[in-house]
Amino acid sequence: MRIPLIVLLLQGIPEQTAVTTLAFVIARIPLKWNGILTIASVLAFCAYVVRLFPIPFGIHTILLLLILFVILTKLSKGDIGLSFIASSVSILALGIFEFCCMSLFMLISGFTPATLFNDLGLRVVIGEPQVLLLFISAFILHKIHNMRLPEPLLESR
Repeated sequence: MRIPLIVLLLQGIPEQTAVTTLAFVIARIPLKWNGILTIASVLAFCAYVVRLFPIPFGIHTILLLLILFVILTKLSKGDIGLSFIASSVSILALGIFEFCCMSLFMLISGFTPATLFNDLGLRVVIGEPQVLLLFISAFILHKIHNMRLPEPLLESR
């Protein structure tokens, strides 16, 4: 399923930036925005290229999961388990947020999937809530990871 270049730039790259950010937080890899943006751009471009071919929809998601897994494994110095969890949870979160946001929007607005797919402006705008939810999830999880718990009080005799 072909996506227009403008959708790649305005929806694909921000969406993959949010997915990559969440994956970095889950894998406890330091957030370096130049690296995150580079990885996100590569992921978005890969999805764009794969979707040019006449293959079943969703194959691009599997490819993105594998690429993100390999990148996280390299950056986390070989922690395969954590890399797999981080890439899988990030892609799963995107799917859940996308399904919820699209379903809610279609319920409220009465638009059909065909209408949303054919209107590029609407398609980009509707994709932004899930990007925002991914970033909020990454921010909250990052805060939780970085919380410093107080030292336990010393017991008195």
